[in-house]
Amino acid sequence: MAPIVLFEAQGTRKTRPTPALLLAPCSSSRPLHIPVIIRFDSNFVANVPNSNTPIQTDAVIIGAGPVGLFQVFELGLLDLKAELIDSLPQVGGQCAELYPEKPIYDIPAYPIIGAQELIDKLMEQIKPFNPGLHLGQQVERFEKRDDGRFTVVTSKGTEFDAGAVIIAAGLGSFLPRRLKAKGLELVDPAHIHYKVTDRERFRGKRLLILGGGDSALDWTMDLADIAESITLIHRRAEYRGAPASVARVKALAAVGKVSERQGLIMQAFANNGHLSGLEIMDLERNKSVAEGEEALVFWGLAPDLGPIANWELALEKKQIEVDTEKFQTSIEGVFAIGDINTYPGKKKFILSGFHEAALAAFGVQKYIHPDKRQFVQYTTTSPIMHKRLGVEGKAG
Repeated sequence: MAPIVLFEAQGTRKTRPTPALLLAPCSSSRPLHIPVIIRFDSNFVANVPNSNTPIQTDAVIIGAGPVGLFQVFELGLLDLKAELIDSLPQVGGQCAELYPEKPIYDIPAYPIIGAQELIDKLMEQIKPFNPGLHLGQQVERFEKRDDGRFTVVTSKGTEFDAGAVIIAAGLGSFLPRRLKAKGLELVDPAHIHYKVTDRERFRGKRLLILGGGDSALDWTMDLADIAESITLIHRRAEYRGAPASVARVKALAAVGKVSERQGLIMQAFANNGHLSGLEIMDLERNKSVAEGEEALVFWGLAPDLGPIANWELALEKKQIEVDTEKFQTSIEGVFAIGDINTYPGKKKFILSGFHEAALAAFGVQKYIHPDKRQFVQYTTTSPIMHKRLGVEGKAG
């Protein structure tokens, strides 16, 4: 009998210990080479072959954010196997990395759900399909072969032989736009925040929130009840967030829970390393100081497609052009979903990305199996779907 290899794994975001996982049997008694530490839910089974052997799969998904995770589910319903690659050390993309505690209000059937909770639910949903997870690595080589399949190689040497490639990389490799101001070097970086991982840290604090988009407005609303004070600073009076959020922030300002300021950040002030305030210059070049002890900077992300920009895909302003039938790119067999793609009428909602993933799955199936008849089956009634989901005998 071939030897069995066991190793310990961590959870998706929380670092709780989980039971050892069973890997595929080795073909010899030699140790199994694992090119990357894989962090995932304890119910997943990873098939990690020797590094000299490409991993064969129906689809490689680049990006393990919410849309990439849901793509696994949609492919799984069509009996297609997926491998996920992400440059971050955990699944979840922006939701897990930048705002794990941020509430989301526009996911169907969830009046409110935390960003990390959404990721946890998606991970639970895709358990039946056992996707391979390859985290902390980027795709460095991409090649479409003469047989129509794709060779994909990551920065850690993991190689894939894939029937199709799905790019769900959000904004690509991303970093938050950083605060730059005179005197900032005197402030302990622990008082300058680009994401919220512990909401309670800001209880009773005087907060300076920088930005005018959805993240800035969302956290202004969310923290207004626990902070001592909030000053919302944006370069102009008009905000870029959802109208309902703008109206709510204006209402908070009207009752004195939020102070609104407009202008550019010119200087940071510190007292023994602790932030004490920021100097603002308004449009008339008048300067004033907004006092606060913690700054939350939500100026968006600086997108960087990285190696994807060199794949000869049709691009428009650093976004990948796709059709709206199956969200295929200018290269047949390569699909793009979520924030990284563009098409007429595109809206950057998680909900839109879920829709794109559903249609892309059918596009992938057609590309890999061009002669296979396609038809829609419903998870409520289809015995085939019940079998793939592992719920045989549980329905009804």
